[in-house]
Amino acid sequence: MDAREFILIRKFIVKLGKMLHRYGTPAFRLEAYLTEVATYLGVRSAFVSTPTSLTFVLWSDRHEEEYNSTARLLPGDLDLNALSLTDELAIKLLDGQLTLGEADRQLDAIDVMQSPYSKHITLAAFGLATGAFGMLMGASFNEVVWTGLLGLVVYLWTLWAGRSKRVNLMLEPATAFTSGLLACVISRYFDPGINIPLIVLSSLIILVPGLAITMGLAELSSRNMVSGTARVMDALMQLFKLYFGAFLGISLGFFLLGENQYEPSASLPYWATWLAVLLLSIALLAIFRTRPKHMLWAIAAAFVSYGTTVGTSLFMEQSMATFAGAFALGVFANLSTRLANQPATIVSMHGLIVLVPGSKTYIGLNTFISGKNFVQAQHIGQEVFLIFMSLVGGLIFANVVMPTKKTL
Repeated sequence: MDAREFILIRKFIVKLGKMLHRYGTPAFRLEAYLTEVATYLGVRSAFVSTPTSLTFVLWSDRHEEEYNSTARLLPGDLDLNALSLTDELAIKLLDGQLTLGEADRQLDAIDVMQSPYSKHITLAAFGLATGAFGMLMGASFNEVVWTGLLGLVVYLWTLWAGRSKRVNLMLEPATAFTSGLLACVISRYFDPGINIPLIVLSSLIILVPGLAITMGLAELSSRNMVSGTARVMDALMQLFKLYFGAFLGISLGFFLLGENQYEPSASLPYWATWLAVLLLSIALLAIFRTRPKHMLWAIAAAFVSYGTTVGTSLFMEQSMATFAGAFALGVFANLSTRLANQPATIVSMHGLIVLVPGSKTYIGLNTFISGKNFVQAQHIGQEVFLIFMSLVGGLIFANVVMPTKKTL
């Protein structure tokens, strides 16, 4: 291998790695995928991925050429559209349908590609997702409506954060503070007696890092110690910032407007929870930027995971039911890689979102600090830990029973 060819290969691999990192790919999947591509291109490689950095070590068979690089990166956000397009491009390259130069140019095009969903659709998706989660949490009809409206405010903050580094640094506490203060205003002037903490939690659910904690634990279980530990700690810090912002906003609202006297209202009927799962899965299509051809797979994944969990909870404890739901989701996601030739991540992320106990982690933090429960929950700390472990265990067993066809 001459020096010019080696330079082209390592530039492509570095660019591919940085893009996949930006799209929120877990460390163990990213490292395995880059190793697979590097092997095909004829170079030896080693990679170390963490939420904030990516290290590349590349060398030719006889060490005529060597390359070492460490890139400082920001934690990635899920972009399933770009992830899917990048995977398809890599498949074409490995199948010989594209030259390395053509693949490199197409990577550049994917890198600057905008979301397939407009800002108005994404705004509506935030409102729909937060309202649907309120339904899952047993909120009344009025509380669901207020939650959805606050979800629109949350999206405006995230939109502003994408344009301002200063706002991005304070996104979690600022958004939570705004939601808490607005919930107090709603209670004072429009709808007295609402469950303010529940409304605030539901409006922030897209920012609650339950999925990040699950990914971090999955990385730890795959012996990616540095990445897993960093991801879990980053998620916990996000959780603390959200809780602090909400606590500050509600406290200020009570000080200025008077304390809210919660008056329990009738929750929506049981069938509304299934409607909520449908609405939440539809909203996540835009939030996760899912491609149209993957929509049915994504919605089906949510029902597979949730339906299995609900069905098995009739004769099992909640943690075991969550294990069954994660196992069913893992099998379904890995099966989708064989039938649709798509990354398992696309399906599994949509199904995991209805299982991860991010909201219960927030509730547990509130109970620990304030000593009060704003929803009926006992032994919340132990329950959260067991559910997280059950999720990771279910996905691991699913990979044994139905191995994935694709690395991503």
